[in-house]
Amino acid sequence: MSKTILFEIDPKRLDAFLTDSEHNFSREFIKKLIKKGKVLVNGKLRKPSHILQYGDKISLDMPHLENKTDPLKDLTIYEDDEIIAINKPSGIKMHPNDSNWEETPEAALLGDETIVSMILRSNPDIVNSGVSRMGLVHRLDRDTSGLVIIAKTPEAQDSLSLQFQERLIGKKYLGVTDLVSEDTKGRIEAPIGRLKGDKKNKVWKYGRYALTEFNILENGKKYSLLEIFPKTGRTNQIRIHLAYIGYPVAGDKLYKGSPSAPRLMLHSNEITFKLPSKKRKKTLKCAPPKDFTDAWKLLKKSDIRLKISKKKK
Repeated sequence: MSKTILFEIDPKRLDAFLTDSEHNFSREFIKKLIKKGKVLVNGKLRKPSHILQYGDKISLDMPHLENKTDPLKDLTIYEDDEIIAINKPSGIKMHPNDSNWEETPEAALLGDETIVSMILRSNPDIVNSGVSRMGLVHRLDRDTSGLVIIAKTPEAQDSLSLQFQERLIGKKYLGVTDLVSEDTKGRIEAPIGRLKGDKKNKVWKYGRYALTEFNILENGKKYSLLEIFPKTGRTNQIRIHLAYIGYPVAGDKLYKGSPSAPRLMLHSNEITFKLPSKKRKKTLKCAPPKDFTDAWKLLKKSDIRLKISKKKK
């Protein structure tokens, strides 16, 4: 949707004027529109700091829901009146990096597709449904595939958020590492945190309590398929814990997993939870996608174990 505004007041910054005139949008969202080339002054691109003069014409090309298809349709594995559960593909972020979309939902439509932008395109009415953050109650890393639950009502969102917070949600993942062992089970109990200035979380003695358990489902020649049960919900917990014991998830570039895998070999396979309107717990399952199963078939037969060595200082 495009609109033109005639500037007829004292000189003022472009971003400040639009923030004042477009009351539904935050200043950060306006700045993003300008930087994306969605705002023209007298037909020309300008910076957010550009000073407007009397008689200037400002044209806005606002993001809108032009796609009439439902981007979540092919990803949905379960839906009722309270939730929708999807199979998130590897490589798609949950939401934009900045937080503008929380205040201005339309901001999610700028830039790369995310789960949040898909939710908005699929169900624009969710903005007025009373849920916050587009119904998100948990998240997966960009390169992790699998089950994501989205709340459709405030009651469902409050209930699920509380269950995640109090560790009442059962979660199971499938993962591939270069751990080959006769032992069938493992337990990793190590605190996770991040020093000020660090770019990533890691096992740190002053971090928050974290517990991960796993079973070995199948051993290949150099790699194993695991079922993994994170008992706490720290950011990147599974990836950090497996890397900590020396067996990072295959394809994990951040935590030095084997580059032999074409993708991060981690998939959210199962979630058990309870909804406000139901007395019994519900379990949803989500089989790994073809790119995961194909990669495991190759890794299982592989005689090569590639490692990323640490750079010498």
